[in-house]
Amino acid sequence: MVLLIGTRHGGFFAVLRSFTQWPSVDFDETFSPVMKPATVRTVLSLALSCRWLIHQLDVKNVFLHGTLSETIYYAQPIGFEDSAHPDFVCHLSKSLYGLKQAPCTWYSRFAAYIQFVDFVEAKSDTSLFVYHWGTETAYLLLYVDDIVLTASSPVLLRQIIQALQQEFSMKDLGLLHHFLCMRVQLVDGGGFLLSQCQYMVDILDRAGMVECKPCSTPVDTNPKVSTSSGAPVTNASDFRSLAGALQYLTFTRPNIAYSVQQVCLHMHDPREPHLASLKCILRYICGTLHLGLLLRPCSAQDSLVVYSDVDWAGCPDTRKSTSRYDVFLGDNIVFWSSKRQPTVSRSIAKAKYRTVTNTIVEATRLRQLLLELHAPLRRASFVYCDNISAVYMSSNPVQH
Repeated sequence: MVLLIGTRHGGFFAVLRSFTQWPSVDFDETFSPVMKPATVRTVLSLALSCRWLIHQLDVKNVFLHGTLSETIYYAQPIGFEDSAHPDFVCHLSKSLYGLKQAPCTWYSRFAAYIQFVDFVEAKSDTSLFVYHWGTETAYLLLYVDDIVLTASSPVLLRQIIQALQQEFSMKDLGLLHHFLCMRVQLVDGGGFLLSQCQYMVDILDRAGMVECKPCSTPVDTNPKVSTSSGAPVTNASDFRSLAGALQYLTFTRPNIAYSVQQVCLHMHDPREPHLASLKCILRYICGTLHLGLLLRPCSAQDSLVVYSDVDWAGCPDTRKSTSRYDVFLGDNIVFWSSKRQPTVSRSIAKAKYRTVTNTIVEATRLRQLLLELHAPLRRASFVYCDNISAVYMSSNPVQH
């Protein structure tokens, strides 16, 4: 294992070539949780409605804070060898960049400290930490080295930031303005506009379509193409790369979730018609770079409403249905999904029933999340379905 020296933000930091690590010898757990998109939107929606300040923090040299539980040795760095003991190796006590377990050790270190200062790790999302004492409340979202922090009072917010800075090398970047490739822009009325304009431009530049002709819809009006129709694309890797980039773009663009999901169904064997559908989405994005997700302060944050629909037997190959549902907290949309059902439904009522089942699962998870955020819903959640047979199946006391 060789130690390399690199530069970051004008300084030096250590990097290890981790491809020589052996499982169960040099590392055990490598997974580090990241926050769910619905959690981010829910926390921002609550903070806006309560008129709380929202700050963002950046941890410097984040992986260097982790403490290793495994015994790891590495070769002396080139140019820094000990002339008296050139054959000696170094024993690593702290995590370094490049180690497979570095993200996990950092998360464990941070979670242990933040719980020490009376935060509670949320069960609905392990990257969310909640502080509640009397009338004071604070929410902290962690995404590797990026932190979003909001509190019910400026004094509490400053106290938490100072406590974190005493333990970690951390910089307060001020009010939330740019997070996870998203620009957070304050609009009239005290709301937030979440946009990924620069990210969209980067995708178009990667595809060579910066100056393409825009179109008015992301979905082709022609019937759905089969998995095996058309000739294979010349470069399947580029197709998969662009499709994966579009998946992250759905963080702030629910209007392209369905079309992106349809394109991603063919990532294993992309064909020319699938590439045409992908380019149709890119052309639509080219003409809608100004669009984003608007979150507004809501006086009524005690209602959770879900709208569901289904494309029955829409897949031309498997005849499986595609479920789509959107979840609104007050006036703000906080979750959406477009996903193909795993089984074939022989009637539209059964397809709708399966969709309603999935919507209720997500609504229940969000209700649990709001309960942990100390903002419980005081009314029942409403799930809308446009099929009377599915409604009767849901309310049948014999089946339930």
